[in-house]
Order: sequence, then C-alpha cells, then structure tokens
Amino acid sequence: MTVSPFKTLKSPYAKSGKSVPLIALTKGEFKKLPVKDKKEAEAQGFSGGNGEVCFFKKNNGDVSKVYVGISTDSDIYALSHVPAKLAGQVADSKLKTLILSLSVKGIDKKAKERLYLSWALSQYKFDSYKKVEAPTAPKLLLPKDIDEKSLMASYEAITLLRNMVNIPANDMTPAAIETTVKKVAEKFKATVKTVSGKTLEKDFPLVHMVGKAATESPRLIELKWGKKSNPKVTLVGKGVAFDTGGLNIKPGQPMALMKKDMAGSAHALGIAYMVMALKLPIQLTLIIPAVENAIAGNAFRPGDVIKSRKGLTVENTNTDAEGRLILADALTYACEGKPDLVMDFATLTGSARAALGQVVPPFFSTDDKEADKIQKLSFEVEDPIWRMPLYQPYKKLIESDIADLVNSAGPPGDLIYSALFLQQFVTDKTNWMHFDIFAWEPSGKPGRPKGGAETGLWTVISYLRERFG
Repeated sequence: MTVSPFKTLKSPYAKSGKSVPLIALTKGEFKKLPVKDKKEAEAQGFSGGNGEVCFFKKNNGDVSKVYVGISTDSDIYALSHVPAKLAGQVADSKLKTLILSLSVKGIDKKAKERLYLSWALSQYKFDSYKKVEAPTAPKLLLPKDIDEKSLMASYEAITLLRNMVNIPANDMTPAAIETTVKKVAEKFKATVKTVSGKTLEKDFPLVHMVGKAATESPRLIELKWGKKSNPKVTLVGKGVAFDTGGLNIKPGQPMALMKKDMAGSAHALGIAYMVMALKLPIQLTLIIPAVENAIAGNAFRPGDVIKSRKGLTVENTNTDAEGRLILADALTYACEGKPDLVMDFATLTGSARAALGQVVPPFFSTDDKEADKIQKLSFEVEDPIWRMPLYQPYKKLIESDIADLVNSAGPPGDLIYSALFLQQFVTDKTNWMHFDIFAWEPSGKPGRPKGGAETGLWTVISYLRERFG
C-alpha cells in the first residue's frame, strides 16, 4: 500500500479563548430577531433558510457575529458550508485566530453534537494524489457538555471511510484493506487474524472462488475487541477491492466506479473504529472478506457449482453477483459465534438505488422490533434508512435445478433476492440486519464532497450507542 487512508487530523475545536457568536437559527426563530438585525440580515438575502449565512461586521471590518440558518432537526452537515463562506468575508490572517461560539436553541444535546461534527466535516479533503486547497477555517469553541473525544472519533472514522473508498484499486488492494484493519487494531489494542491460501479455500470456499483469479490472493480478515462479558456484536463488510464483473464483464461506465465496491468493508471498519474509540460496552467482531473480482484463466464461470462453508451448494449464474457469494461464507462464520447482533454492509445492487436513490439505503432485518427502532432513529438523526421486506415467496426465484441455490435471479427486485440469498446463510435465531449501500456522493456538497461517502453510518453508530450504552 503506497497510499494510506490514515491522515493526521487537527482538531477544529477550541476549549477557550475570546470568541465571536455563531448564532444558528430556524426560519421561525429568524422572525423573532430584533428589527435592526432582521433588516440587516434580509439585506444580505438571509431568511433563516437551511444553509444561509449572513455576517455582521464592526467598523474595522472584523466580524462581530454570524447568523446561520439550520433546519429544525440539524443533520451532521448543517454547519459544513459556513467555513467556506467565512473565508470569502474574512482575511485568512484573521480566520487563523478567529474562534466562533455556537449559540442554538430548540434542539437536544444529540442534535447539538451533530452540529459540532458538521464543522469538522467541512474540512475533509482527499489530497493523496493531488494537492487540494481548502479554506482556512476558524476554530469552534466547545462548551463543557460536548465531548471533543467523541467528535474527533467520528471525524476520524468518517475520514478513514471516505479515504478508503476514494483510494483507487491499485493502492486499496485486498492486502491494503488488511493492512488498514491491522493499523486500526493496533490503535485500539484489538487482535486481528487473517485466513488465506489453502485454508481459505477449504474453510471459506466462496470467498476463495471469487478472488482466486486476481494477482493478490483473496483473504478473510477478522478483528476482535472488547470484554467477553459484553454483548456480542459482529460487523461484516463486503471487501471487493475492484469488481470487473468477472466473466460477466461490466460495461465501461458501470465498471468505472468499482474501486468503491469495497465500501461495505470501509463502513464496517469505520463503525468498528467508533465503537472502540467510544469504548462502547460491546464484544466486537469485525469480519471482512477481501477479494478482487478479476478475469483470468482460472476465474470462476457462469454455471459453476460450489459448496459453501455452510454446506449449501450454490450455482453461480452471474459472476457479477460476487458480493453476496463472499458475504455468504462470512455470514455463516459470523453466526457460528452466536452473536447478539450481526450487521452487514455492502455495495450490493443497482436495484437498491433504483428503489430509494443514492442517499437512502435500504436495509433488511430479521427482528421487527429492532428494525422499527433503527428506522425511526435514522430520521431523528437525519440519516434516513428504509426497511425492505424479506418476502419469502420470492425464495423460489433463487432455487436452482442442480444445486441448493442460485446467486442471482436478475432484476427487477434484485435487492430483495440478494437479501433472501444472504438470509439462507444466517441462522434462524440470529438478530441480523443487512444494509445495501451506495457509499458515493456524485456531485458534492459542503461537508460531503464528491467521492466516497458514509451511507447510514451515523444511524448505525447512534443505534449501537442507544442499544448497548
């Protein structure tokens, strides 16, 4: 790995110092402003709308206060546009010493934490291959009830996730994914075990089958952390470093972004990072099957039949449906540990995007009660996810004439078919959630620039914090 996803991040927060007020307002609160302030703000086109900013200045040109419009329930990008707009109004030399103190009413502490995080996310940039200029940002003064360690853990985890997805496949290889996991493990004193070679072929045959044609050998990476007395949570992430589609080769345009086909592993690792950084009372296991779906003389073929780790035989009907194959063995292994919760993350199907677009990931769950909780929570933290049905009559579509299962029934509805396929490798009593994520921001916006993007991450970590403490 010549390019590392790890960056030394400077804290964008200050714990003390003379500050300038940064006043966050909803449209309703804007209407209650003093007449003088309201007129000055309106002269700048400010109405309290989400993302709007206006500046009040002293006679010498220094900023005296800043108004910023937010929605009623602030998301984790709500203040991300402010630093760039400030840079256009204040000389860089002044910005370097400027400290802003946030004032906001009508939201709870958790929403306030997301506002503070949005300040940090404004400063993300991917500059591993090309110098990227970012506006000089002032510091944001932290009140005593906001934990800087928690904010920085989130900022670091999201930066790691985005960098892993943004780094191209020549540098973010299966071996590089393994190295990245090991570096995270070292930071938090976790243990890592990797299975490869003949042992992988014997114990995880589907993982081996998908990755055997690549120059870099396939592997299964396992991280463990936490006290054995704590509830068991297992995270599984699809780690396809690059997906050509195999012998069912993808056309050029769909293949162009396939460096992001390992984003499931980046999400699982990012969540694991936050769990460990926040020291949640969880017995954590992270499992990443890492492969490259390449084309060579020994590549797996349409029509091949192979016995999975669970013993079920799978007829491969599409080599471009490889993600569910490697996840099948990984989920079987995950359930052998009898965890209290299994969550898997994968850039799995185009039909997921057709159904819900690029921002809202569909998820599936075997536990109605917990599914309702996490979906409701996702809208509270403005990181929405939407449950799709594990519609059992569709199982007949993944039946094979010559094996137990086929790996692909084709569109439409592939997001459900693939989830049903994965469910066959999850034990009946396991509390399982499956997330079909996009993990890419196509155009870019403040706090979420074009490129690798967290999809549902904030919802998942919020859920884990609420459920397990």
